[in-house]
Amino acid sequence: QVQLVESGGGLVQPGGSLRLSCSPSANNVIAYIMRWYRQAPGKPRDLVADMSRDGRASYADAVKGRFTISRDNTKNTVFLQMNTLKPEDTAVYYCYADVADRYGRISGYWGQGTQVTVSS
Repeated sequence: QVQLVESGGGLVQPGGSLRLSCSPSANNVIAYIMRWYRQAPGKPRDLVADMSRDGRASYADAVKGRFTISRDNTKNTVFLQMNTLKPEDTAVYYCYADVADRYGRISGYWGQGTQVTVSS
């Protein structure tokens, strides 16, 4: 069973930076589209950024110019560099990926979520 393992959340002051990472726990898998979502209390889960395996990225308007998504295909790992953080960026951040197992079967997986809190 594939699990996506996230790390890098925490508490940061406004204007600060954090870097999130996410990768599958299993070996012999291939991650295709990889995405970051976030969900603030009482709000829906929104797409923040995504990146295809060939490096094409897209961003939500709210984070353009401040967040950068990147990935390391050799490790099936996706990163989210978050700069100039604002209190409204406070949310639980979730990783999502389409992952192919050793037999080529592709399924979607979610990470457990990591809390990002931006506060002075």
